[in-house]
Amino acid sequence: MAAGQPVRSGIDFSAFRDPKLARELIERIRGLVGDRTINLMEVCGTHTVSIGRYGFRSIMPAGLKLLSGPGCPVCVTANRDIDHAIALANIDGAIITTFGDMMRVPGSSTSLAAQKAAGRDIRIVYSPLDALDIAEQNPGRPVIFMGVGFETTTPTIAAAILEAEARGLLNFSVYCAHKTTPPALRAIANDPETAIDGFILPGHVATITGLAPFSFLVDEFDTPGVVTGFEPVDILQGICMLVQMVAEDRPAIDNAYRRGVNAGGNPVARQLVEQVFEPCDTTWRGLGPIANSGLSIRPEFSRFDARTRFDVPVEATVEPRGCRCGDVLRGAITPSGCPLFGRTCTPEHPVGPCMVSSEGSCAAYYRYRDY
Repeated sequence: MAAGQPVRSGIDFSAFRDPKLARELIERIRGLVGDRTINLMEVCGTHTVSIGRYGFRSIMPAGLKLLSGPGCPVCVTANRDIDHAIALANIDGAIITTFGDMMRVPGSSTSLAAQKAAGRDIRIVYSPLDALDIAEQNPGRPVIFMGVGFETTTPTIAAAILEAEARGLLNFSVYCAHKTTPPALRAIANDPETAIDGFILPGHVATITGLAPFSFLVDEFDTPGVVTGFEPVDILQGICMLVQMVAEDRPAIDNAYRRGVNAGGNPVARQLVEQVFEPCDTTWRGLGPIANSGLSIRPEFSRFDARTRFDVPVEATVEPRGCRCGDVLRGAITPSGCPLFGRTCTPEHPVGPCMVSSEGSCAAYYRYRDY
């Protein structure tokens, strides 16, 4: 194989990083935008990171704005949920397990990282199955996994609950803060402060959901959406398709990531989620309460539901003073529009979650000086 032609999982990615093709797409985008003003929103945090890494915001025509949306599950987790997880860590003998990004997210008065430093047993895991192993190794202690994520990670949490049942691990439970993407996009499309002309739809989520759950964007709002991958040509192709739809006033939901996403998604994964979870109302940071946008554990699996198993006092929720993560997450401002950004709020000393998570908009803008 020639040098400079990376392969992952047997796929030759060189075509998706072809400079000539990228330049052609950029020129086509410029021609389509012309003197129009077009606002596109990338919904996935991985897209935000990729757009920053490749410097796409700086090379787009003046009239085309790429806005970051609620694509980071850590970032959209409400302060109340952070506070609740911290309260669970105070249960006598409890072991809290969580993904690494959640550790440093500030709650109302402290964080999981600070509580770990104070002596609470809080452990980073890379999979909910790791939490099951910890529960098996500590049968006399409650082991609670903090479940945070969108449609991409929810099937693994459902599988972990079913595996816990099969293994008889009754000391295992999940604090479920999972969210589903389409209701958040409906809220943004309804928001008068965020005039979005098209959505760069999340490739990872769409591998599970397929395309149908996003059709309401066209049916209700005449707004197009395109699912894209994460390589440079993927993203530019998706932007080009969206801009052409806007220019021609021909909204549709389309797929620029066919090597990873099929129209029907993954019905096996969805069935697994439906077996264990049911829709519920939940609160998103920045977007507020959204009906049927969360997932709760079904009553038949309530013995694995940390919310119902443990009645703990949760402190009064206080939002970080001056932080505008909520406005960033709904596309009302870019990170540089927050007065704390890059000053009192940095990756070393984050005030809000968008500067904590590796997929957070503020962290990506800061890392790539994308402002």
